Amino acid sequence: MSALKDRLRADLTASIKARDEVRSSTLRMVLSAITNAEVAGKTARELSDDDIIGVLSSEAKKRREAAAAFTDGGRTAMAEKETAEAAVIADYLPAQLSEQEIADIVTSAIAQVGATGEGMRAMGKVMGMVQPQVKGRADGAAVAAEVRRQLGGS
Repeated sequence: MSALKDRLRADLTASIKARDEVRSSTLRMVLSAITNAEVAGKTARELSDDDIIGVLSSEAKKRREAAAAFTDGGRTAMAEKETAEAAVIADYLPAQLSEQEIADIVTSAIAQVGATGEGMRAMGKVMGMVQPQVKGRADGAAVAAEVRRQLGGS
């Protein structure tokens, strides 16, 4: 069993004992999402830590998007709840990359792929090279925007 999943379960137990409602409900939701991912597809499987980080990243992204939607709709209490849940999930994700670190990774990927001067035609090649390096540590939209910027697209 993965160490991250064990940590999530142990922290869930601790948060229930501490009567931390937000943390325990968020961890329950995350563990449920992990279980759903494990049984999705033709055969059930045990997720690796990298797979679990992928699930955590998508759950955190859902919370951020929901918080933004609630804020736009004027429902601040719901937005605060989603933001609090995103903060709990962030505790289990690797440290997020800064904009400068993303830019450096993209620059080196463009050089490695030899995409300098190819423009937007090289977007797929560059993204293919960058994605494994930033998985779980940066938002895909931010990475794609940086690749577009460096390749000269808008």
